[in-house]
Amino acid sequence: MRHRAPARPPDRRQLLLRAVAALVLPAGAPGAALAAAAAAPSAATPDPSVQPAECVIPAKAGGGFALTCALARDALQAVRPQRPALTQRFLPGGIGALAFDQIATGRIGGPGTLVAFSGGSLLNIAQGRFGPHPVSAVRWLALLGADYGVIAVHRDSPYRRLQDLVEVLRAKPGRIAFGAGGTVGSQDWVKAALLVRASGGDHKTMRFVAFEGGGDALNALQGRHVDVFCGDAAEAAQAVDAGAALRFLAVFSAGRLGGALQGVPTAREQGIDIVWPTVRGVYLSADVPEPALRAWTAAFEEAMKAPGYAQLLARHALYPFTLTGPALERFVEAELSKYQKLATELGLRRWSRTGN
Repeated sequence: MRHRAPARPPDRRQLLLRAVAALVLPAGAPGAALAAAAAAPSAATPDPSVQPAECVIPAKAGGGFALTCALARDALQAVRPQRPALTQRFLPGGIGALAFDQIATGRIGGPGTLVAFSGGSLLNIAQGRFGPHPVSAVRWLALLGADYGVIAVHRDSPYRRLQDLVEVLRAKPGRIAFGAGGTVGSQDWVKAALLVRASGGDHKTMRFVAFEGGGDALNALQGRHVDVFCGDAAEAAQAVDAGAALRFLAVFSAGRLGGALQGVPTAREQGIDIVWPTVRGVYLSADVPEPALRAWTAAFEEAMKAPGYAQLLARHALYPFTLTGPALERFVEAELSKYQKLATELGLRRWSRTGN
C-alpha cells in the first residue's frame, strides 16, 4: 500500500524568508503577516473536523452503511458539539463500487467528504469488483465498530431453528431463496454460500436474490418474496425495532451477542462453524492533504475514546472494534489477502486491479 511521505521541516528558503520578515518589517505590520504566511507551511488550513462535511452512504436507505454514517455523525457531535452535524448523502451503486470509483477518479472528494465502508467493501476490492483502482486511491480513516452476520427468517416462517434450514439446504439448496444486499461474490452472498457448504449442499446451486442494500432485502423478507435474510445483525436489529416481523435463527459470532440479539444462539453452537464479523468505518480521498487527514484522525480517536462511545455503539447495535492510522492500514492489507484466498476457494472470478 502506498504511503504519503511525512511533512518535511522548513527548508533554507523558508527560514530565510522568516528571518527577513522579522528584521525588515515591524511586528504586527500587514506585510509581516503576508511574509510569514508565504514562508510557513499551510498551518492555517481550516480543520475539516469542525467544518461542514458529509458522509456518503454508498447504498439505499436502511442498511449498514447508513448505520455507519449515523454513528460517525453522532460520535463527532458528542466531542465537537459546536460543529455542524455531518450531512448524509445516498450514492447507491454496486454496494459501494460507484462511490469508490467517484472518489478514485476525483468526481467527488475533498477534506469534507467521508465515505462509509465495511468488511464487505474490502471483500469486493479484493476481487477487483470496485474497478481497476489501486487500494491507495483512498485513505482509510477509521474503523468505528463491528457487526456480525445473521440468519433471519420471517416470524411466521416454518424454519424455527437453524437446523430446520440446514436440513433443507442439505437436500435441496435451490429450494431456499436467500435475499441480501449485493450480488454474487458480495459478503452476504459469501455468508449464504458458506452456510450451504457447511450444511453439506453445493453453494453453486443456491438461489440468491440480490438487492441494493440490506434495507431492501429486509423489506423483501417482510413481503415473503425471499425465504431467508443473510445479512448483518445491526441492520436486522434496527428493522425489528422499527416493527419488522423477524425470527433470528443464528448469529455468525464466536459468542452470543447482547442487546437486541441477546439470547440468539450462534451458528457454531448449533453445529455450523461459521464466524463472520463485519467491520464498519469511513474513508477519504487519497488526495486529501496530510493536515486534514491528521485532523480527522484526531477527531475520531477522541470520539471513540469518549466515555459515551460504548452507549453510542449499543444504540446503533454495533460492537467495539476501533482502529485508525497505520494499524488500520495493516488491518486492511491483511483482510484483502484473506478475502482473496476465500474468493479463490469459492470459485469466484477476480478482476485485476492497478497497483496496490
